Amino acid sequence: MNRILVLAGSLAFGVAVCAGQLSMIVLNFDGARGKLPPGWQIKVNHGQPEIAVGRGPEGDFMKLHSDRASYGLERAVDVDPADLPFLQWRWKVTQLPAGGDFRHSRTDDQAAQLLVAFADRRVIAYLWDTSAPKGTMQPASSVPLLHIFAIVCQSGPDAANRWVGETRNLAEDYQRAYGRPAPRVKGVRLQINSQHTGTTAESCFGELSFRKTPS
Repeated sequence: MNRILVLAGSLAFGVAVCAGQLSMIVLNFDGARGKLPPGWQIKVNHGQPEIAVGRGPEGDFMKLHSDRASYGLERAVDVDPADLPFLQWRWKVTQLPAGGDFRHSRTDDQAAQLLVAFADRRVIAYLWDTSAPKGTMQPASSVPLLHIFAIVCQSGPDAANRWVGETRNLAEDYQRAYGRPAPRVKGVRLQINSQHTGTTAESCFGELSFRKTPS
């Protein structure tokens, strides 16, 4: 799992308001444009990124392909988990990195990761891992001055080749991981990597949102 250093900033689009108060913040991709949406930046750790934006029956999506590469797409946000505690997103894995397992540094590859960075330089990493069992929660190897806690949301090929919707209580996940209330969210990153296993991987991400209540 290659790590995240996310910019601080504010969210530029996708806001829904209900009864005069913020009810959700949505990050989506305009597949009709066929190019990287505004606000997202490519961050390359190794190899060559292969990114496509498209539109299908399930809606707009971002497609990531890794051939022994490691890279991600990140953008700054400013979200208070006390107000919008629920994180929802859609993802689809079409190729898992063979032998990937985040629990060992030599096999630390995933077809899809969603990383959420907080103001205190702590990170929650939601993974679709090849081998680690679904529901695994544990600290991941860290870079200096950055703490990362990994949660395996999907594992292996059972749900591959179809869109899967996820809902997480981000505030509760942070409390469970770090034993304190969650500070503000300052960035998100969509990540893929397969350089440790020397394999290929492919995944798609759909709409991502922070919500007051789950939909």
